[in-house]
Amino acid sequence: MKLIIACLAALLGVILPSMSAAYTVYVTNEKDNTVSVLDSETLEVTDTINVGQRPRGILVSKDGAQLYICVSDEDTVKVFDTATLKLLHTLPSGPDPEQFALHPSGNPLYIANEDDNLVTVVDVETQLVLAEIPVGVEPEGVAISPDGKVVINTSETTNMAHFIDTDSYEIVENVLVDQRPRYAQFTDDGSLLFVSAEIGGTVTVIDVAKHEAIHKITFEIPGLPDETIQPVGVKVTADGSIIYVALGPANRVAVVDGKTFEVLDYLLVGQRVWQMAFTPDQKFLFTTNGNSNDISVIDVARQKVTKSIQVGQQPWGVAVSPN
Repeated sequence: MKLIIACLAALLGVILPSMSAAYTVYVTNEKDNTVSVLDSETLEVTDTINVGQRPRGILVSKDGAQLYICVSDEDTVKVFDTATLKLLHTLPSGPDPEQFALHPSGNPLYIANEDDNLVTVVDVETQLVLAEIPVGVEPEGVAISPDGKVVINTSETTNMAHFIDTDSYEIVENVLVDQRPRYAQFTDDGSLLFVSAEIGGTVTVIDVAKHEAIHKITFEIPGLPDETIQPVGVKVTADGSIIYVALGPANRVAVVDGKTFEVLDYLLVGQRVWQMAFTPDQKFLFTTNGNSNDISVIDVARQKVTKSIQVGQQPWGVAVSPN
């Protein structure tokens, strides 16, 4: 009997580490005012919660306990308990919050206010506004450096990436990018910043230390007019080797070499692909497809779309639990 138990224990020790971890995936559906909740292992919707008018940006707290949602038409950020999916409280976001970023420490929260040309900084514990930072016209994308020292905001009409010091709340540099910048993403080492330009059709690569644009990634898909190629969401693998770019109405995700910045492939996903999120182990990448009302699942190792999952109407943002 002892031998059988020992063998079973050894067998489990081999099998269990190789099994994929199950994470919770959250998708904002901006037209039907809900969030779809999915299991990353079964790839099925497990719950749908009503969250308020026009939810867009979404993220999960560092400990996985709280879910933050930009409820744009209610001019607030709502905070939900991930265990119960119940509303805990709201945060004073400023008008029309669209995207936001959480400091690596877990506090504070930096929120873009599109209608007010501000970035609002909110203490998530005291629920008080710490600062309102004037930026360019129609602020949209928000990203924070891995060391927590710099916040980036992209302004759609001013066509700039604003570098904001997190200590002084002052803009220290403005970098011109192409028309209608929508999203900003750092590499994990903080050395590079990628800014997508929806109308410009490019992704600008910025040297963070020098505050200089060093390259522009362009896209060309046979059979598609240039105006359908509209870069929005950007994600980078932890080692910086691959950059994924959601190309909006082109219905594709570009796979880009992180060293040469050459496009390696285009993956066909749903209609009007918008935002993306990795699982923490980066085995899968989820995309929101606003016009086909689904999300696509990309197997990162195989560089292949493996599944489409129906969610609510006009899925916009996606976030995955950290554990």
